[in-house]
Amino acid sequence: MTAVGFDSEKYLQQQTEAILERVQAAAGRLYLEFGGKLTFDMHAARVLPGYDPHVKMRLLQRLKDQIEVVLCVHSGDLEEGRLSGDFGMTYDQATLKTIDDLRDWDIDVSAVVFTRFHNERSAGRLMDRLHSQGITTHTLPDIAEYPTNLSLIVSEEGFGRNPYIETDAPLMVVTGAGPGSGKMALCLSQLYHDYRRGVASGYAKFETFPIWNLPVDHPVNIAYEAATADLGDIVMIDPFHLKAYGVTASNYNRDIDNFPILKNIIDQIVGDNHHTLVYQSPTDMGVNRAAWGIVDDETVRHAATQEVIRRYFRHYWEFRRGLASRQVLQRAETLMQRLGVISTDRPVVEPARAAAASAEATGRGKDGFYCGAAIELPDGTMITGKNSPLFHSASAAILNAIKHLAGIPDHIHLLPENVIESLTTLKADYLGSTSPSLNAQEVLVALGISAASNPAAQAGVEMLPRLKGAQMHLTHEPGSGDENGLRKLGICLTTDANPTSQGYFLR
Repeated sequence: MTAVGFDSEKYLQQQTEAILERVQAAAGRLYLEFGGKLTFDMHAARVLPGYDPHVKMRLLQRLKDQIEVVLCVHSGDLEEGRLSGDFGMTYDQATLKTIDDLRDWDIDVSAVVFTRFHNERSAGRLMDRLHSQGITTHTLPDIAEYPTNLSLIVSEEGFGRNPYIETDAPLMVVTGAGPGSGKMALCLSQLYHDYRRGVASGYAKFETFPIWNLPVDHPVNIAYEAATADLGDIVMIDPFHLKAYGVTASNYNRDIDNFPILKNIIDQIVGDNHHTLVYQSPTDMGVNRAAWGIVDDETVRHAATQEVIRRYFRHYWEFRRGLASRQVLQRAETLMQRLGVISTDRPVVEPARAAAASAEATGRGKDGFYCGAAIELPDGTMITGKNSPLFHSASAAILNAIKHLAGIPDHIHLLPENVIESLTTLKADYLGSTSPSLNAQEVLVALGISAASNPAAQAGVEMLPRLKGAQMHLTHEPGSGDENGLRKLGICLTTDANPTSQGYFLR
């Protein structure tokens, strides 16, 4: 059994109360910048074992009668085709998925706001699609010299040019499909329009990480740095909080650097009116109660340390593909050094490499490539797999793992030979594949078909849910079929990212 270090129910209660208290303190309307993922928050689930990846949706559902939800998307991210997080989606896909996820929880999106809009074609296409589904959209243009030119920003030529999103709700939740989506700018723009209308309102920020009342060097906060290595975020002591209250609090460099500017903008907006919310530090602005949910610090420390190693492998993979700079990779290496760990402290790494070495020593593999895979099951059992002319190493490891879980002897095959041959022939002779061996996604489909007539395959299929949360390492770069199949199973993957062909395109 995986150790539990976090109590989601306790956290949910504390977080709900904290937000409602802030709404009440705003004495009118609160604009809540809602950071991180709304659903499938797998980073939080990995570093806080026991954290419900959907707890933010449950939080919004509790507040449903008091909120409106507005979704921001950076128009430039759409144009660049930037990818979002764990699901590898482009930002237009991630935006649509977020809307669907909210609707699944019976929460509607009031509007989608395209920030820093410059008539990008990709933004226009997404707007047309949203309009066809009855969703309101707005555009926010760039403001020259934002955020430093206060007199321009807080004027009719600045925030005054932006559309005002009407709402009767006491709480507007402003979220986005990814970081840098313009959430804060929209909140400030709404404040500007409210105060011009004589409506009292305030701003607050909800982000799970970094956790302000954990030390800067706590593995959870270091894991946040690892997750944002591409942004260069650094967790540090909040000097404003320390000066105002004599209390040490952890925050990150961008929030600390931006606080004086943000405070000046809010002061300029409010003017001679009475502040409903007075903040002395960026930490003050937050409503994060994650630390209240931690029930076993040692378990959380271990999980967060493992996440730092996992992030190193992720950044290394992206570096190999040209998606991350060497500087990002070096940041990840430095964070591991701070924790006193190395890449092989991830338990699945060495068994996977040993499996690849064994494949080479015994002349297995395919076309001179010897790939190894290792899965650590939630109970700690280690299962390995090797590539062959029939299976990718990830596929072999999955089959071996479910056979182990089902108590099926090694000599019994889950997939009949004729099924495998039919699929590999289809790929090679009719679909033009140069790699007819079966990837993880194809093996899952084959298992599902075979289960109709093969009791062993059916027994294996019934074990698939038990792979959720398992850890896997591959010595070679996975193709999309492997990555998608493993993601659907809920397996946490890392890779040495060695190539599996001499070509540049991974097939």
